[in-house]
Amino acid sequence: MVIAPLVAASLALSVATGPLDPRPSHAASPRVALQSRVTATTDCIVRAIAADPRFKQASAGAMIGELIVDSMPACAATVREMIDAWDASFGDGSGEAFFMGPFLDVLPAAASRMLAKDPAR
Repeated sequence: MVIAPLVAASLALSVATGPLDPRPSHAASPRVALQSRVTATTDCIVRAIAADPRFKQASAGAMIGELIVDSMPACAATVREMIDAWDASFGDGSGEAFFMGPFLDVLPAAASRMLAKDPAR
C-alpha cells in the first residue's frame, strides 16, 4: 500500500523537475557545428575532385584516393577549420586523429556516392 504513493510521488517529482539529462539544452550546438565543418570539408573535397580533369576519365573510380589527395591543397583551410573545431570540442590532437582516421576512412565511399549522384557538383 505504501508503494503506490511512493511511485506517484516519484513520478510527480520527475515531471516537475524535468528530464534527468545532465547536459545543458545547448549541448547539441557543438555537434551541429562539428557536423557543419565535416560537411563543408567533404563538399570542398568533392568539388575539387569534380573539377579535376582526370575525374572525367572512365577509370576515375579507381583513382578516387589519388584525386582526394590531390584535392587537399585546395581544401586546406576547410580541413584546418574542421580539425580546429574538433580540437575545441574534444581536446588537442583529437581533430587530427579524427581526420586521419574515421574521416579519411569513409571519405572515398562518401565522395564516390556524392559524385555518382551529381557529377557536375
